[in-house]
Amino acid sequence: MTVIRPAARPDRPRIEEIVEAAYAPWAEIIGARPIPMDADYATLIDAGQVFVTVPGDGLIVLVPEDGVLLVENVAVDPGRHGRGIGRTLLAFAEDRARTLALPRLRLYTNELMTPNIALYERLGYHETGRETIGGRGIVHMAKQVPARS
Repeated sequence: MTVIRPAARPDRPRIEEIVEAAYAPWAEIIGARPIPMDADYATLIDAGQVFVTVPGDGLIVLVPEDGVLLVENVAVDPGRHGRGIGRTLLAFAEDRARTLALPRLRLYTNELMTPNIALYERLGYHETGRETIGGRGIVHMAKQVPARS
C-alpha cells in the first residue's frame, strides 16, 4: 500500500528531480518546458499543496479553489511508471476533495499529451474546454467527486 503524506521542505530536491524526469520527454514534443517544470515548489510546499508518496517516487500538487480542487500536477518517477502510483495519487486527490467538501476535481494538460488525456478519461474525467496559453494548446478536464464507497 502506498502511503501519501504532505511534503516538507527537505522533500523539495526529490520533488524537483521527479518533475524534471517525468516531464523532460514532453518538453521536446511540446517544444517548451511543461508548466510544472518551472513551478515554485518551495512556495507550494509551504502552502501545504504538495503531497508525496513514501518512499518518494511520486507527487501531486492540489490547490483548493472555489467549489473545486485543482490537480495542478501529478508526477511519477519514470523508473516507477506502470505500478499504479499515478492512479493512487489521483485517488488521493478524490479523498482530499471529499475532506475539503469540494464536489469536483479539475485539471489541465497539454493537448499533445494524449496518453495522459486518455488516462484521465479512463478515470472518469471529461473535457470541459480548450484554450491556447502562451502558444500551447491546453485541454481542461473535470470530474465529479464520487461519494465515498
